[in-house]
This record gives sequence, structure tokens and C-alpha cells, in this order.
Amino acid sequence: MDLHGKVAFITGGTLGIGAATALKLAELGADIAIAARQLSDAAREVEAKITAIGRKCLLFSADFSQEADCRNSIEQVATHFGRLDVLVHNAGGPSNGSITELTTEQWQQTLALHVTANFHLAQAALPHLKAHGEGAIITVSSTAGIRGVAGALVYATAKGAIPQFTRCLARELADDNIRVNCIAPGVIRTRFHETMTAERKKLNLEQRIPLHREGTPEQVADAIALLVTNDYITGETIVIDGGLTSRIA
Repeated sequence: MDLHGKVAFITGGTLGIGAATALKLAELGADIAIAARQLSDAAREVEAKITAIGRKCLLFSADFSQEADCRNSIEQVATHFGRLDVLVHNAGGPSNGSITELTTEQWQQTLALHVTANFHLAQAALPHLKAHGEGAIITVSSTAGIRGVAGALVYATAKGAIPQFTRCLARELADDNIRVNCIAPGVIRTRFHETMTAERKKLNLEQRIPLHREGTPEQVADAIALLVTNDYITGETIVIDGGLTSRIA
């Protein structure tokens, strides 16, 4: 897919992986919509960087755990730009707690943001993606959904559901030339992992990650860009984790 003249919408596109993805797709020629629950100075910086390279940018706030915000955001993007070609649902965040600690509210809220939002966003985006004969949807899982994580039961459960959603939707939309793929990042240098203890970080880098280093948001964004632009990949999950899930440790 050539991104010149196309529009990409990245949820959670103001920080970390989302911000890097927004900039990468803008560099490839797309106009960009980015949204997050809270808009900080960092969000304005991403907007400025996108416009500085000659691309248009729509920035707004939305809570993607809410169905109305999911559906309204798609219509806002399509109305503003007149089209939508790429959807990347990256919005999310940690949700810790064991089975004895989790509340029903936390369980439902986490699944709503990480899993159900993919359904609402894709369903709302589908008519706009179909209108131009091709489209790409990218979902965001995690190595937590592959390995399982003690003390993050609902987060790992949610992330584990996303690749299956991706595979099923890819089969459904293939005849419409809409490709659906997933990425599963490991330990990436973002705010998400800032709370990791020094002991845990040392264990990861020395014993659990074969490449002995963290990944960067830009490396994840490169993988997303590949899935968006290569029109012969669908139904796949690319793991970006330095080899973390290739070993048992």
C-alpha cells in the first residue's frame, strides 16, 4: 500500500509506540489522526512533528474503553479527512492484579480497552476502508499474551485474545482486500516499563532476553509500517521482543 494520499488513525498515538508509529506513517506519506484519553504537551509535540514534515494531523481526546468514543472517533476522522485507510489500535496500559486482587470493574475495563475496542473500532471503520478498495487494520498484543504473566491476569488475558481476533477478522475481510495484522511487543523502552524494578530489569536483560537489550518504539513502528505497506501479509502476529518468547526462563 502506497501511503501518499492515505489517512491513518492511531489510537494512543501521542506517546511511545503510538507516537513513533504516527511519525513513521507520516514519513511514508500518510496524513495522520491521533487520539488518547489525555492530551499532554507531548501530544502537541507529536502533532507539530507531523505537520513539520508536510503531513496533515488531527489530534483529539477519546476514551477507547467506551463504545461511543470508539465509534465517534472513526466518524470524526473520516469526516475531517474525507477518508480512512489505516487503523492502528494502540491505546492501552498496564492492569496489574492477581485473581484474588482483581475487581470485576477492573476486569471489564481492561477487556473493554484492549479487546472490545478493537471490535467497535473495526466495525465502525469498515465502511470507510471498503470505500477505497483496500485497507489495513493493525492490532497490538504483547508478549504477556503469549507467555502469561503472574500478577497481571487480566492484562495478559486481554493481550492473548487479540491475535485470535486478528486472525478471524483477517479471514472475514480478505475478500474486501482489507488486511488485518497484529504486533506483540516485548520489553520496549517506553513509559509502560518505567515502573520496572532494577532487579527485574537486570533479570530481563541478562537472562530472559537473548539480545540483552530493550527494544525501542521506533523498532515497533517499523514493524507496523511493514504490515501496513506490504499488501501480501494478513492474519499474522509479528513478535518484537529480542527473542524473549523464544526461550523458557
